Order: sequence, then C-alpha cells, then structure tokens
Amino acid sequence: MNKINTVNRNPGYQLHIRKEGWLQRLKKNKALLIMCIPAILFFLIFSYLPMPGLYLAFVRYNYSDGIFGSPFVGFENFKFLVMTGDLWRLTFNTIAYNLAFILFGNLLQITIAVFLNEIRKKWFKKAAQTLMFLPYFISAVLIGLIAYNILNYDYGLLNGILRSAGMNPLKTYTNSSVWPFIIVLTYLWQSTGYGSIVYFAAIMGLDSEVVEASEIDGAHAFQRIRYIVLPWLKPTFVILLLFSLGGILRGNFGLFFNLVGANNTALYGTTDIIETYVFRALMTNFNFPIGSAVGLYQSVFGFIVVITANWLVKKFSPDNSLF
Repeated sequence: MNKINTVNRNPGYQLHIRKEGWLQRLKKNKALLIMCIPAILFFLIFSYLPMPGLYLAFVRYNYSDGIFGSPFVGFENFKFLVMTGDLWRLTFNTIAYNLAFILFGNLLQITIAVFLNEIRKKWFKKAAQTLMFLPYFISAVLIGLIAYNILNYDYGLLNGILRSAGMNPLKTYTNSSVWPFIIVLTYLWQSTGYGSIVYFAAIMGLDSEVVEASEIDGAHAFQRIRYIVLPWLKPTFVILLLFSLGGILRGNFGLFFNLVGANNTALYGTTDIIETYVFRALMTNFNFPIGSAVGLYQSVFGFIVVITANWLVKKFSPDNSLF
C-alpha cells in the first residue's frame, strides 16, 4: 500500500516566513517609483497643496486680512447660484453636454480605433491618424472664428450657398434649438482623433496569436471585432468613463465662449453652462469667494458621481472598477 509523505511535524521544526517591509518593496520597485515621481509631484503641487484654499468659499474675503483672517459667512457665497433660480438650468445643461461628449465621443473613438486597426496599408493608416489628430491643436478662438464665418446671417458661407440656391437664409445665432447639435458636432470633430489614440494603443496590446487563431478558425472581420477586440477594449472604456464622470459638471468654457459668446441672450436656454454664467456674473464684480464656491460645488458633485459610478461598476464588473 502506498504511503503518502507527510510534512515533518517535529515540534522543534518551525517554518519562518519573513514579511517584506515597505523599504524592501521600495528598493525592489525603485524604477517604477522614479517614473511616477513627476505625476506624484504634479498632483501634490496642483491638487493637494491648494486644498486649504477651499475655506475661501465660506468667508467674505478681503485683501488685508487674507483667507483665514476674513470673516466666516457659512454658505452665503453659495446663494449666488441658488437664489438666482438658474441652478437647475445650468446644472442640467452642463451635465447634458458632458454626457453627450462622453458617450458619443467614446463611441466614435472606439469606432475609429477599430477601423484603423483593420487597415493593412501602413502609409494610409499613418496619414489618416495625422489628419484626424490635427483638429485637436486648433485653438478654440480659431474654431469660433471659422464657425462665425460659416453661420453668419449676412455673409456666412452657409447662407451664401442657400441664397444662391434661391432658399431663405438661416438665422443661426438667434435659433437656440440648433446649437446643441453644433456644439456637440464641433467638440467631436476636434477631440475624436486625439481620443482614439488611447483605444488604438489598447488594441495594439492585444495578443496577435489570438487574432491569428480566430482567422484560422474562419472568423471574419466583424466577428473578430465583436468577440475579441471590443471585449478587450471594455476595461479601457470603463476606466476612461469613470475618469470623465469626475468632471461632468465642468464645462468646456473655451469652446462655448468662442462658439456662442457670453452675451447672446437668445441662446442662453440651451447653451448656458455654469462656467459661462459665472464668467458673466463676475465680469463686472469679480469675487474670489463666489468663484471658489462654484468650484467646490462642481468638485463635490463630480466626486459623488464618480463614487456612485464606481460602486455600480464594482457591483456588476468588479475587475474593471477603480477601487
């Protein structure tokens, strides 16, 4: 009968496992730590050290006494948004635009990255990437100027074409219903090429042997995309989505200000966001505490959204959550 070898159970025999200390872990991973130092310093200097300045949102600031010497007024500075009755409209517009930017933007970025990956001619792939990447570097001021020369009622390109065709010109800058489409399309045109780089880089990390095996098994291009590429991109999409949700209440001021302007009252209903509203309100009476209160409101709202979204992701897909 075979006997099973057992571990020596001599009471004098002890197995000592030495736990690795944090200094040993630092030495072991010093190369990774050195690479992380610039990012650590960036967030430390620009995110954590200024945090005591949040107290500015709760004081009536004066220059002689400084932030911590100014009189404490509680939530008085937050009445700037609440008492005007515009808080709901501004919050809704900002969230709606950012949701459109996030959802349509990621959808287009994934589509472009997948299509680029299917292109076999390298010269065409590089040329397409370059052309799609260039709009990201165009200034918002120049984008606003281009849009104005296209949409202007008197001498814009669009109305010039309509007049030549015997049609009535469009009064775009007085029609608030068309601007959500214009703003979203402009944002997608400018940012999609740049954003697709992250997804394209993720696809490059896909094991080529898996793709080759699927081709041998007879899978065509759309099957490879559906069952291999898209599942591979899921963690990247979830992480980018969670990061984007943190700034869901922070609007793209440069884009809105240069496309629409700050004083076009006819378009306030659909184009006014928190940043443009605060800019108009503080143009004549600049006030540090009010600006700080608005920033704190946006940050707290974004924090709650990220925590909630991460909880949902952790519940349904634990491997893709941030924490």
